[in-house]
Amino acid sequence: MLALVAGYINAIGLLGFEHQAISHLSGTATLLGTSALGSSLQTTLHLAGILLAFFTGATFSGLLLHGSTLKLGRHYDTALVMEALLIFAALLLLSNGSGYGHYAASAACGLQNALATTYSGAVIRTTHLTGIFTDMGLMFGAALRGEAFDRRKALLFSLIIIGFILGGTIGAYVFDLLQFKALAIPGCICLILALAYRLYSEQRS
Repeated sequence: MLALVAGYINAIGLLGFEHQAISHLSGTATLLGTSALGSSLQTTLHLAGILLAFFTGATFSGLLLHGSTLKLGRHYDTALVMEALLIFAALLLLSNGSGYGHYAASAACGLQNALATTYSGAVIRTTHLTGIFTDMGLMFGAALRGEAFDRRKALLFSLIIIGFILGGTIGAYVFDLLQFKALAIPGCICLILALAYRLYSEQRS
């Protein structure tokens, strides 16, 4: 679901945020590098702001969540509510033509990406797929060499890939209908996930 949220936001980024990705930073960092040659200072500062916003979101996640593994009882619900608030802020700002909405959306993705970085021995990134495809390739290569294939990890990676792509499809469709108001859907998904996590934690405690 988190990958679906990221793919959804990224699709809106590619369609509406001056046609640039939001959920990952490689393209934005490249644009920042090339902006030194001919782009306005305003453009350069804006791109740097998006990078800083992503970093700030990840920093907030680091403040809330302790340890490097996914563990029941940690403040994942608080992080998800913060992500939802950032997404709703992006919705309001972008709907009113404010570029500050880009920063809110980027901070939401940074916070999410740091939320569950390690799970069951696998490094998880829900806002981009480069590492997931790399790890999948390594696993298949090792299997061809005769090593045991971790089906559980492969299933997890496959679900993340499917979720991200599906999120992009849904995001593009809803953006065509609602423009930036389409961001209300991933914001609500984050709130639902936060509530579900809280209820599940209380049942297990």
